[in-house]
Amino acid sequence: MAKVIHTMIRVLDEARSVRFYEQAFGLKIADRLDFDSFTLVYMSNADSSFELELTVNKDRTDPYDLGDGYGHLAFSVDDLDAEHARLTEAGLAPRKLVDFAPGGEVIARFFFIADPDGYQIEVLQRGGRYL
Repeated sequence: MAKVIHTMIRVLDEARSVRFYEQAFGLKIADRLDFDSFTLVYMSNADSSFELELTVNKDRTDPYDLGDGYGHLAFSVDDLDAEHARLTEAGLAPRKLVDFAPGGEVIARFFFIADPDGYQIEVLQRGGRYL
């Protein structure tokens, strides 16, 4: 059976992105591979073996065009309200809390937040119907 191990996103400023993912989600650098034209930074935390790979192209000066295809990363947390308050207080501008109830019953609670490069991140209440 295949096991998902990481996802990769391209970032403009390594330090800014590392700082965001450390502050927002407790990710720490697990490995860093530096090459002539690019750097790969692998980030993870003790809650999961899944890694976020940040790719930094050294000659890049313009922000990446994320296109119009909607996609996002997702993290689950034990206390959604507390995380929303913490991220708000940290100045990271999470969007509003959402109770997702398409059939009248709440099946998920979440909010979105954008990283410094504009990638969308969904933060979900752990223990919901689909978590």
